Amino acid sequence: MEVSIWVWIGFFLFVIAMLALDLGVLNKKEEVPTFKKSLLQTAMWIVLAFIFAAGIWYFEGSGHAIDFVTGYLLEESLSMDNLFIFILVFGFFGIEARYQHRVLFWGIFGAIVMRVLFILGGAALLHKFEWLMYLFGIFLVYTGINMLFDKGKDKDLNDSKMIQGLRKILPVKDDVSKPHFMVKENGKWFVTPFLIALIFIEFSDILFAVDSIPAVLAVTQDTFIVVTSNIFAVLGLRSLFFALSKLLPMFRYIKYALALILAFIGAKMLINEAGKMMDWQFEITNIASLIVIISLLAIAIIASIARTRWEDAHGTQMK
Repeated sequence: MEVSIWVWIGFFLFVIAMLALDLGVLNKKEEVPTFKKSLLQTAMWIVLAFIFAAGIWYFEGSGHAIDFVTGYLLEESLSMDNLFIFILVFGFFGIEARYQHRVLFWGIFGAIVMRVLFILGGAALLHKFEWLMYLFGIFLVYTGINMLFDKGKDKDLNDSKMIQGLRKILPVKDDVSKPHFMVKENGKWFVTPFLIALIFIEFSDILFAVDSIPAVLAVTQDTFIVVTSNIFAVLGLRSLFFALSKLLPMFRYIKYALALILAFIGAKMLINEAGKMMDWQFEITNIASLIVIISLLAIAIIASIARTRWEDAHGTQMK
């Protein structure tokens, strides 16, 4: 897909404008976003993504548009892990809901920058060393299987080496009454839990990108499609978090769906690359990938809701 420099510039100007609209207009006041408002903003980001896909379809054809939608839904589904980390971090640091958007805004901004660098680096490596596709495929299959059988014990951030290290290196003032990343007291600067939470969120996104970037590169190695689908998925994370933060604990089977999606994408990568080498007449298409992703997420959500309703009706937990 040949994309001129002006299209790239136009896209990133659009991203900057959307971020400015988000922080300066849609969420200017420091208040707890309502479920309705968060749902409407989530719908807005999804609609914008599909309008963008429609534009790709019109100018570049259906194949590239399907690649974009598949990459977008893949990244959106894999980002569910980020949402659970947000809940964990905000609860640990005691950051009020009305101040969480500010932390997430800068966290998303940093995630966009880092993911673009990761994607450009990954695409360049794959272009030069095609055999890396096999390593990426094996890694995704392993990660998916490992996630599938993970016991899922509750994480305690008190045991986090990163947070312990930051507290030793940086002068920290445990004050979350006002949303400042740094405060000055008696002529000395201190960082606040807001900044520690932001650093932890950024670091977590780097770890998640290690899984998600190879996964979307299995869908397509078109740099423009990979970058834009990633950014659209990341842009909607904040509103999605506030829309689903109360419901996420109910979706207990989402983790298994994400594990199966990762393993499937890794297997697809291995099968398709082997097919090219062996000249097979078989290929797992992105349409098939799209159907699998949507189906697994739908099954996980329906099963989670059904289990919750059963437990509520019987007043007991299923084993």
